[in-house]
Amino acid sequence: MNSPEKNKPSNEAESGVGLMEFARRKAARRILISVFIGVVTGLGAMAFFFCLEWGRWFFLGYLSGGTFPAPDGERLAHLAVTTPYRPWLLMLMPALGGLVSGLLVYTFAPETEGDGTNAMIDSFHNLGGIVRPRVPFIKGIASVITIATGGSAGREGPISQIGAGFGSWLAQATKMSVSERRMYMLAGCAAGLGAIFRAPLGAAITSVEVLYSEDFETDAIIPSIIASVISYSMFTFVFGFEPIFGTPAFAFRDARELAVYAVLGLICAPFGTFYVRTYFGTRDLFRKWAIPRYLKPVIGGLGVGLIGLAIPQAMGGGYGFLQLAVYGQLGLGVMCLAAVFKVATTSLTIGSGGSGGLFGPTLFIGGMIGGVVGHVGQMLMPDIVTQPGAYVLVGMAAFFAGAAKAPVGALIMVTEMAASYSLLPPLMIVSVIAILFNKGSSIYEKQLRNKFQSPAHEGEMTVNVMEDLTVEDVFLPDQPVITLQANNTFAQLQNCISCCNQSLFPVLDNAGRLTGVLPVTNVRKVLFEDSLRDLVVVAELASPPVSLSPDTNLYDALIAFLDCGYSQMPVVAYEEGRQKLLGLLNHEDVISAYHAEVSRRQNAGE
Repeated sequence: MNSPEKNKPSNEAESGVGLMEFARRKAARRILISVFIGVVTGLGAMAFFFCLEWGRWFFLGYLSGGTFPAPDGERLAHLAVTTPYRPWLLMLMPALGGLVSGLLVYTFAPETEGDGTNAMIDSFHNLGGIVRPRVPFIKGIASVITIATGGSAGREGPISQIGAGFGSWLAQATKMSVSERRMYMLAGCAAGLGAIFRAPLGAAITSVEVLYSEDFETDAIIPSIIASVISYSMFTFVFGFEPIFGTPAFAFRDARELAVYAVLGLICAPFGTFYVRTYFGTRDLFRKWAIPRYLKPVIGGLGVGLIGLAIPQAMGGGYGFLQLAVYGQLGLGVMCLAAVFKVATTSLTIGSGGSGGLFGPTLFIGGMIGGVVGHVGQMLMPDIVTQPGAYVLVGMAAFFAGAAKAPVGALIMVTEMAASYSLLPPLMIVSVIAILFNKGSSIYEKQLRNKFQSPAHEGEMTVNVMEDLTVEDVFLPDQPVITLQANNTFAQLQNCISCCNQSLFPVLDNAGRLTGVLPVTNVRKVLFEDSLRDLVVVAELASPPVSLSPDTNLYDALIAFLDCGYSQMPVVAYEEGRQKLLGLLNHEDVISAYHAEVSRRQNAGE
């Protein structure tokens, strides 16, 4: 018969194989689910994009007779617009779209009002990653109506909520954990963004970055990349692999041009603050009005229509006008007016409760600011600023970085949307400047600073903080401790209890080893029974020994306190093979140390 020692390596090997097999199965399951989310979200993105493009042609082109250009990568084969221009109908179109969208949203899914990305962030942090199954459908239809009728909103809000909604539904249907539900919700968001913007990497980064202003949701990055790539591949297989924006051969070759780019960053910072404050101020004003909620998008849409009569560039998504700015086909005055009034039309559309996203308008505003800086720079320094259209692309990423506090994802996404990676150095510099000098709040009000502030990581952060501290960090060894021996009488115990504040007494043998503990709760009912003074000894009242060592982490210490139920526990150490009692650790000291460490980390921004 084999000894236990000989069997032990075999058992460990079997255990190791079992863990490896479990890890492989878990990884395979995660990949399959991410692929499935990418497939379904890709189909949803294709349907959303087709309906949006057809609706825009029908409402703004066929009915209103308006001419709105499309970027090079999205010039689909629509019917030609032969309808005469009807400015009165173009003015009313956003209001009509607001009415239909408002009735749809506030009747079936009020949580789909406004910006979809902000709703997704709120669901992650505060709702356990739960999105009602009807939300993707209502959000998609309402957003198509809002944007196709001229409302100033982006398509990333609805598509991120559509993808996130499917990821959440799948996790709920398969009874996944809350953390997995949040993770696959982000994967769905990334899949939607990757398809609709043809930017798989930037979409994956944005989905895990936009939740925080100074952190990333790193656990979701792999599912987000997988889902984004699959969704992007399906979308581009149908609509083409060309990037959204056509760009000349932009290149960064003159270090002196960084000074001009720095000016762009300095302009984006205060303008970003103006944008955020205008949007939230408009939204708060609409919320105060005591009128039916479904009528508020009508008023906002009417304001958009009136502005659109004079500045049509401020209506709709505006990507076609960004394309013209890249090619240098928009005048300086037009770009200035378009940037300012895009703030107004976006605030009226989304702030009134219209359905859409803030990412697209933010890119438009930043692109127009970049175009202005580029043209002025070329007029003043023609030998240095030779490609003013490049400033449009840089401004797009920089303005979003400052206004949304999410620089990395936007930087990558813009380079993918334009298939131009040669502008990465100025993109990085300008984005950093825009963030450093923009001290205002983010356009995503549900965005938190870091994981420490998120309810999604509340339990996880508690464990991590306490695992980084040990008993030695909070234990005070110089405090006097009264100990007992097994043969001490009940009378001696009474005297000890009366002369100190200890709630627990360590019981030691003659060699100083801990043989038990005697909590006061063990004798509370008989504490004043004088008849027991010489009849009972400590050994008959003591409980089995429990102790902590100085290197025990505070999380394990807290579990030990919860298991035994004592408010104090002995701390023992071993010196030259001999046990030595160091003192008592209080339960309240563990809790105080945790709160102090959390406050320190939050103040330090960790």
